Amino acid sequence: MRLSDRLRRVVIVGAGLGGTATAVRLLQFAREPLQVMLIERRPEYRSAGVAYHPAGNHWHHVFNIQAGRMSMFREDVDDFVAWANDEADRTGWPPEWSGFTFTESGPAPRRIYAGYLADRLARAAREAADGVTLVEADGEVVDVEVGVGHAHVVVERFSVSRNDLGRTTLRADHVVIATGLEERDLPFAADVVHHPSFVRHPYSEAGIARILGAGKDATVAIIGTLLTAYDSATLLLRRGHTGKIAMISRSGRMLRTYPPDHRHRVLALPAPLLHSDSYEGRESLLRRVTAEWERACAIVAREHPEVAPVTVPERVSKSWEPHLPEVLARIPSADLRALLDQYGTLLATLRVGAVAYTTGIVDAAIDDGGQITLVTGRVDRIAGTEAGTLLVSVAGSSAQTFEADLVISNFGREPDYGRSGSALWAALLRKEIAVGHRRTGRGVEVDADGALLGPSGVASGPISVVGGPREGDEIVRHGRIGAFTFNLAAIKNHSVGVAATVLRRLESCYDEHAATVVEVPGEDFGRSVVLDVHRMTARLRHDREAFATRLEMSLGRIRDTAGGEVPWTYRALRSAVNTAATEKLNDLSVTPRELRGLLGLAEPSTVE
Repeated sequence: MRLSDRLRRVVIVGAGLGGTATAVRLLQFAREPLQVMLIERRPEYRSAGVAYHPAGNHWHHVFNIQAGRMSMFREDVDDFVAWANDEADRTGWPPEWSGFTFTESGPAPRRIYAGYLADRLARAAREAADGVTLVEADGEVVDVEVGVGHAHVVVERFSVSRNDLGRTTLRADHVVIATGLEERDLPFAADVVHHPSFVRHPYSEAGIARILGAGKDATVAIIGTLLTAYDSATLLLRRGHTGKIAMISRSGRMLRTYPPDHRHRVLALPAPLLHSDSYEGRESLLRRVTAEWERACAIVAREHPEVAPVTVPERVSKSWEPHLPEVLARIPSADLRALLDQYGTLLATLRVGAVAYTTGIVDAAIDDGGQITLVTGRVDRIAGTEAGTLLVSVAGSSAQTFEADLVISNFGREPDYGRSGSALWAALLRKEIAVGHRRTGRGVEVDADGALLGPSGVASGPISVVGGPREGDEIVRHGRIGAFTFNLAAIKNHSVGVAATVLRRLESCYDEHAATVVEVPGEDFGRSVVLDVHRMTARLRHDREAFATRLEMSLGRIRDTAGGEVPWTYRALRSAVNTAATEKLNDLSVTPRELRGLLGLAEPSTVE
């Protein structure tokens, strides 16, 4: 295994969904020799992360959204369903799923996603250009030192191909941080975090074992009423649990159930009138939001009767995204943070629901005899008893304390990276290579391309960010709210944008300082952009090479058309074309299926 510093190298920190997706795009897009090193501190999370790793996701844990929305390629919406039906190794699958035919609108178990990501990563490595290689390594990245045009990555317990190299410092031409979501401390559970009746990590092998090991008549308390809570309740109920279950949350809000034929769609609705000439305070803004929300929902009901009432909130909130950045820019930071904190759960439930496989059994247990009880309030403290049970104290309008045989925590996401407990983020923040997101207090500051910014607002070095750490930027730049700031949809766009930007900086065929070319004559520029889109999205090497050849011919025609003294170099033109192609691939105004049609993409293995 070559680890020579003479190789051009991109180090990706984190091999979950964000890191794997970015590695795939780098392997697809790269034209010149490059080593893509994918480092994961927890081997069981490789190609999976906490959300999808098989050990922590039972077969009853399904995606909350439809299987047809789980492709890692935005331009190929059917890829995951095709893989699950035709390529997945079903050895060891339980009868419920071993003969199952997956559909666009149906469910799929989350644990199989790790196999999908691993397969797509392996294929991208096989089909990469000459000299473009993948190295998968284990270890924890604890620090990054920034140099001129490069960085040094410090890794604890570094291991490649089972060769333990201990503490290692790697030279990198670029670093991509894809560390996923950070975990929040739970002060109310400080006394019981190691108690055998408290499940702090429900998406872990030990957590699953504790849930499945509970007596069928046990009294169970689940902290939260959204996806983690539904997963835990579903797991209990599908194994025949008969005991009482309490689901506790401050808001008391539950997941909506998608209709069986649900498909993602973007509606063109009138822009919401959410601001006056000056900001008038939170209360005034909330009144405007309420009025405009009701108006928009009425428009959908009147003009789009085919939209199921349960999905109207999703359609409206999606249509508002392009308009929210201007609105949010007028809100003082303190008010913006307060609004996000107060209405975060509501915003999460507006944009996303869950499939009936998950919600149906839980909702039935709530409605039928009250096996599941909803408790609205804040968990104040959890304490152990001499009998080995736990006392859960809930504060709120109806304060109460009840005894449970098992208490299951939610994930407890920490949006403030200064409190995350990550050695890497602590080092980056301490050295001011990174700064917390000023406007929202969520994630860190990045630019439009995902480059990590320091206190002055300038890129700290060759470091980019994908996924959860970009939460605050997604809110203020794109109007994405709730989980849509860091979910699969956001990561698809991040991986494309970061990979393309990194390669425009590193590869000699580009001029990174000439990303835009104005007044390019004729139609050849547009044709060149489409050819580059096809090159970037082609899965097979020979297809990419064919599109690259046609692209070079198109660039030549642009220069020939200009005549005389040509104002653009080939490198500048390639950069401009690639920048435009990247923007087309990340077009948020259409659904992935619409995008595929607009880009004229054929099947991945063919060249038009």
